[in-house]
Amino acid sequence: MKRPERPPQSIWNLYKMGGITPAINSFFDAQNAQQMAFMRQMMKQQRKDFIMDTHLDTLETVVFDLETTGFYPQQGDEIISFGAIALKGEQIQHQEQFHLLVNPGREIPELITELTGISNEAVRDAPPVLEGLQQFFAFVGKRMLIAHASGHDKQFLNAILWRTSKVHMTHRILDTIQLAKWLEPKRRDFSLDALLTDRQIPITRRHDALEDSLMTAQLWVSYLQQMKERNIHTLGDLYAHLINR
Repeated sequence: MKRPERPPQSIWNLYKMGGITPAINSFFDAQNAQQMAFMRQMMKQQRKDFIMDTHLDTLETVVFDLETTGFYPQQGDEIISFGAIALKGEQIQHQEQFHLLVNPGREIPELITELTGISNEAVRDAPPVLEGLQQFFAFVGKRMLIAHASGHDKQFLNAILWRTSKVHMTHRILDTIQLAKWLEPKRRDFSLDALLTDRQIPITRRHDALEDSLMTAQLWVSYLQQMKERNIHTLGDLYAHLINR
């Protein structure tokens, strides 16, 4: 079987020089199978490039949240909003945030509109989901992702990545529920509202992708401070404790 050729040198250089962001932008502009193969290779490499001895004080992360038309992407539900905020260690980078409504290509159920405030009229002229996905991953770059109850968000991201480019997301995602279960093993309520209330983090506007991201970012910072007290200093330290819990 003939080994596939490497993508054009200019595309390869984009990844080597700038990482995942420019390469993703190039991929979404491309229409050929060779660049699709390159995207798959890049997604594999993204996980390998992550360094487990990164100190938590300098770890660059993106806390994110999605709003969707429902809970089942395999049954036609789609993303309607992306929200994200960048952090470096405990420092929330308020100037570096991402918020975008997208057109799901289907009707938004009335219940979802009541929950999120996002109506069919609001997304009528919004960019399509695929364009929103491109912009979201361009914002994230190679940074680690953090979310609350991340399984919901991950299944939607993976569904559209597979549908459009036959790849799965390889970014590591830390779930604040997983952290709460480790740090507070006797706790029973792991809802975002309960965790925010117990940590005395003000609850602003729930089920808004950006606001939920901002609140979850504050929760992550409080967990970072608690982890330091437990002598957890690197990403590898953290994963070792989460795996062994």
